[in-house]
Amino acid sequence: MDDEGITIEDAPDERKRRNWWLIVALVAAVAAGVLLASTVWDNRWQGESEDSATTTAEADQSDPQSWCAAQTTYDSIRRELFRRAAQVRGADEQDYARLADFALLRVNAPVVRGIDDQLDSVTCSGNVHLDLPPGVSVAGGRRSLAGDVDYMVQPAADGTGNVVRLGNADSIVIPLATLVRTGAPSDAPLVPPGEVLQEAPADALSPVQPTEEEETSDAVTANPSFDCDDARSRGEIAVCRDPGLAALDRQMAAQFNDAVGRADRRQRRLLERTRSRFLSYRDRCDTNQCVAETYRGRIREIGDIMSGRWRG
Repeated sequence: MDDEGITIEDAPDERKRRNWWLIVALVAAVAAGVLLASTVWDNRWQGESEDSATTTAEADQSDPQSWCAAQTTYDSIRRELFRRAAQVRGADEQDYARLADFALLRVNAPVVRGIDDQLDSVTCSGNVHLDLPPGVSVAGGRRSLAGDVDYMVQPAADGTGNVVRLGNADSIVIPLATLVRTGAPSDAPLVPPGEVLQEAPADALSPVQPTEEEETSDAVTANPSFDCDDARSRGEIAVCRDPGLAALDRQMAAQFNDAVGRADRRQRRLLERTRSRFLSYRDRCDTNQCVAETYRGRIREIGDIMSGRWRG
């Protein structure tokens, strides 16, 4: 009986001890599991971050079409065309570089021709259209140039972006080397000193001055989209004095208003942004021919924006 009494009394203590050790073991196991999971998670997270960064970097380079059609690529093509033309002509590259800033370039149907993994480069081709800045033209009076051009895009050695190298661009470079100021002697400087394509003064008039009789007639017949009583800029005055320019203005304004009514948000932003640039170009013109070409370029530009062909 005494033995049985001792067993019965000690049993609860034994169970308590076993339960206590079990709790300790469970706590230790949980702590070890948390530590292990934390280590694995950190390593996995770091690994995934590195993989994600690598994937992102590869994604930027795995879409060669985006390299061919990037706006920065088009800007580089435009500058390179003018730089080469200056070299062919033996002219001051700074003058050509200033003119390049005011030219319009678009590339129709850019396509990938090849990929060089060693050079990390993409070879592209497309039909390049270049609209010259107001006030200049090439031999023959043309103010727009076009041609099929090959170009290679690759990262710059200093990591500042991509560089562009042109091929078979002579159809644009050669005529571009013959640039002259419209209505000026062939030996006149492309960018007159002190005029670095700045805004023309509001009271500057077109060099083609109408006679008194013509001015009266034009004032009656010219009817642009804006009120000529408020005309202040050089371009506005020229349009108000020429019925042909006024007709172009009405055509452009009607096209613009129709486009704004149909445009999505992105197209509307482009239409508004390029409108300011168009007006700036127009008001820098020093001849009616330049104004007319600027309006025609704007009409083409609006059509390109609405059709998705516009590339800047």
